[in-house]
Amino acid sequence: MSLNPRQREAIHYLDGPLLVLAGAGSGKTRVITQKIAYLVQECGFEARGIAAITFTNKAAREMQARVGKLISSEAAQALQVSTFHSLGVRILREEAKALGYKPRFSIFDSADCMGVIADLAGSVDKGKLRHIQSILSNWKNALISSDAAGKLAGSETEKLAAQIFPSYEATLKAYQAVDFDDLILLPVMLFSKAPEIAEKWQNRFHYLLIDEYQDTNACQYQLLKLLTGIRQQFTAVGDDDQSIYGWRGADIANLKKLPEEFPRLKIVKLEQNYRSTLRILAAANRVIAHNEKLFEKKLWSELGHGEPVCVSVCHDNEREAESVVMRLQAHRLAHRGKWSDYAILYRSNHLARLFEQQLRDQRVPYAISGGQSFFDKAEIKDVLAYLRLFANPDDDPAFIRAAATPKRGIGANTLQALGAYAGMRHHALFAAASESGLTEHLSARQIEPLHTFCQFIERLRARAEHEPARKVLTELLEGIGYERFLYDHEEERAAQSKWANVCEFTQWLGNKGEEENKTLAELTQTIALINMLDKQEGDSAPDAVQLSTLHAAKGLEFPHVFLVGVEEGILPHRESVETGKVEEERRLMYVGITRARQSLFISWCERRKQNRDWVSPQPSRFIAELGKDDVRFLGGKSQEMPDKAARSARLDALKAMLAKPQS
Repeated sequence: MSLNPRQREAIHYLDGPLLVLAGAGSGKTRVITQKIAYLVQECGFEARGIAAITFTNKAAREMQARVGKLISSEAAQALQVSTFHSLGVRILREEAKALGYKPRFSIFDSADCMGVIADLAGSVDKGKLRHIQSILSNWKNALISSDAAGKLAGSETEKLAAQIFPSYEATLKAYQAVDFDDLILLPVMLFSKAPEIAEKWQNRFHYLLIDEYQDTNACQYQLLKLLTGIRQQFTAVGDDDQSIYGWRGADIANLKKLPEEFPRLKIVKLEQNYRSTLRILAAANRVIAHNEKLFEKKLWSELGHGEPVCVSVCHDNEREAESVVMRLQAHRLAHRGKWSDYAILYRSNHLARLFEQQLRDQRVPYAISGGQSFFDKAEIKDVLAYLRLFANPDDDPAFIRAAATPKRGIGANTLQALGAYAGMRHHALFAAASESGLTEHLSARQIEPLHTFCQFIERLRARAEHEPARKVLTELLEGIGYERFLYDHEEERAAQSKWANVCEFTQWLGNKGEEENKTLAELTQTIALINMLDKQEGDSAPDAVQLSTLHAAKGLEFPHVFLVGVEEGILPHRESVETGKVEEERRLMYVGITRARQSLFISWCERRKQNRDWVSPQPSRFIAELGKDDVRFLGGKSQEMPDKAARSARLDALKAMLAKPQS
């Protein structure tokens, strides 16, 4: 496919900062990858001086693979294609000393951070702790210091968050650990305080390309500004109509700031859509037109009119699930498609249950986005605790988990006494366990298993520095008797499943070590950033209907989409309506519509069961905003209408299939 004039303009422009407003399906990844090739092959840029930054490992991998087909493998390897967080890790590892960290600091995951917050807040209320964690994260992303937070706190929970904020930061520093937000915040603080270090990194990256720019928060925006410096050589690619992550700190104002803070900024709009039919795009354009526009933009397509958008009214949510699955099966039969051609999208996870049930009943294969991460499984976290200790012996949460799993004679009383002594000495637990002064606080019977544990860790830690990862992992699991521990503490089927997960994990990590020629110590340094999609790299996607929230579906596309539960209170979400954030919900609806390539089915219910009560929702305001042109409405007060339509469609599909000659 040849480039269109706007795409060519975006690729060839190098006279200053550039903002590419890339509508849904307009080929933004192609523009980024072709521009990288243009910089290397036509403009003489060194590949190692180009950084392409995105938000997910999957997007970074896709970009790297596509660039690899356009330039030499040597140049492709030299490129810095990464997520914001991976780039942050790279900067922090290299500049750790300037920030008072060891290069092998730990990266705490959400559960580790929750443990620290629980201790500081003196609470076990998980909902409250998650809220505090979210508040702290949003403050960091907005560059609000612990000193300033106290003045901004309004609610009681915010006041408690502000109160523990300084202690939270101090505790992480004492553990030689950072949280995910620190991976961006600490480089920003460093570059702001040490211009010579900022200049070093500015000279390292001669050109920056930023994907999904509308999803950046204040901290990420500041990092980009500090990295570009006075050279201002960058291309930011984004779409204000797809800014749907305000709830996690993304700030659409970053798009508005660009023309103000970079007066030489050029704007190129990509409005030709290569994904969807005209009728789908017309519906999307009509909905998003109700939002206040930062930049005027209207998608168009050369893919033909296509089928009308179908809006169904269902009697209740059980009928909705039945109707959607029936219509999906009928459509697949008629078009001889694959299950993976279809997606069922919804605003919130809880809406998936009835659709899962129907799909199981009809024996339709399906996959769900956003399930439990492989790394969140207890057995994987047990093994990771040991690996984290190999990388950073000051990682106290990892020490506590490893020392207690499997149990080796180190009880809660021993760990509490060790913790008190370590606090008094201002040392990590691992270091404190080896000090002679500990004998005044613990008995010899308590100290002996601690010493045995620490010696075991030290032996394997030394080997993890230079021996193959697979060999060290095998000896670790044998040394702690983890398989036996599982079978002693779990029912047989659960133990088999957990042990299979551990074997899969160690096999994957061993393979990764061999492929990348890295030791276990080197792999462990960044393991907190490894997305489970890395593990599945190269695996073919299953032929299954995709169930996904609208947020998780962003960036994906499907031939046929069912957008369900489109009701007031769900989409737009009730809280968004109450807090005046309907525009972001409308952008979410726009994202849902523009996932569809060939057909789009939208449904809502006249009655919906919530817990034990029945409610009578209203259709979402976004349905009226679709307009009536090219939209077909089914159902209404006639309760049977949607189901009759679905059954009729299925019958028609079967007739059509039988009538067609077999190939």
